[in-house]
Amino acid sequence: MLTADDTVLTERQVEVLTLREQGDTQQEIADRLGTTDANISAIERAARTNIEQARRTLRLADTLQAPIQFTVPAGERFDALVEAVYAHGDEADLKIAHCRPELYLSLYETLGGHTTKNQLEAPITVGLTADGDVSVHVGNTPQ
Repeated sequence: MLTADDTVLTERQVEVLTLREQGDTQQEIADRLGTTDANISAIERAARTNIEQARRTLRLADTLQAPIQFTVPAGERFDALVEAVYAHGDEADLKIAHCRPELYLSLYETLGGHTTKNQLEAPITVGLTADGDVSVHVGNTPQ
């Protein structure tokens, strides 16, 4: 069984997520562990929150380490965001690793919760790596 060593998850969270991935219901896990399904639900919810926070942390780290960084203001449309990525890549003689439709979809999947009517609700910092990968951080510009 996998362990939580050196992760943001507790051993119990890893245990519950492992059993859920194996197809067990929350009630089956609760019965197996001698607790309630409400407790299993809370453990699973906390684990998923921890995982999402870890993903955001990795995106921030990727953005901070990127040699090319720029900020896109709140209110910017997604089309303009994609154009800005390519423009900054061109200025740095950097080939972006995604074609436009792939980049648009990737950015939308990452930022979808921070958009309204195809516009950014918050400023973002975009990082472009030497390999042409694109990372984003929502909110204030990292220092």
